[in-house]
Amino acid sequence: MCGRYTLLADELAIKEAFGLQQSLDFYEPSYNIAPGQKVLSIIHDGKERRAGYMKWGLVPSWAKDPKIGYKMINARSETVHEKPSFKRLLSSKRCLIIADSFYEWKKKLDKKQPMRIQLENKDVFAFAGLWDKWQGDEEPLFTCTILTRQANQDMEELHHRMPVILPKDREEEWIEPKSHNSVDWKYWLDYEKQDRLIHYPVSTHVNNAKNNDEKCISAIIEE
Repeated sequence: MCGRYTLLADELAIKEAFGLQQSLDFYEPSYNIAPGQKVLSIIHDGKERRAGYMKWGLVPSWAKDPKIGYKMINARSETVHEKPSFKRLLSSKRCLIIADSFYEWKKKLDKKQPMRIQLENKDVFAFAGLWDKWQGDEEPLFTCTILTRQANQDMEELHHRMPVILPKDREEEWIEPKSHNSVDWKYWLDYEKQDRLIHYPVSTHVNNAKNNDEKCISAIIEE
């Protein structure tokens, strides 16, 4: 799964990496992005890429209670084409969720060691995401979920699952409006190549979502 991540790159680097022309209003780097928070995402409106913020934790348009979002921070790529909550979105509402590392907790005897995972080149990257719009009594709520897959060789010693990280040359294909059905996208995800990852242990300081400072990413000696 993916339950925490970081985005520390400056605004200019993000705009250059994802071909954005607009300014990223209200952007602030974060050492500890958690479910329920607003996350920087990119969609394609049919003409160009548009960046904005969505709440992490999918609330389907048909949901009666927006609290369901806390149970839907991730979607399994292997079954996403079958689930009512995700099937329609896979065909029409795909997004990029921007990050530059994520955390996973490695089980070790009776405790869990938090690890920070990055691309081998430490560049900013995009998770494959799905999004939806929920209309309550007030303003509409835009939410998203991160797709996950079976861990690759770089991740399997830490956890059996990992987020789907899109290679740079496949980002446009993921968000550009297409007529493919949900099953086609499921097979596209199955064969998507993953970039190499590196990782190192960090303090349990990151366990508390209220902590958002450099200590979250500071390397420690693994116990």
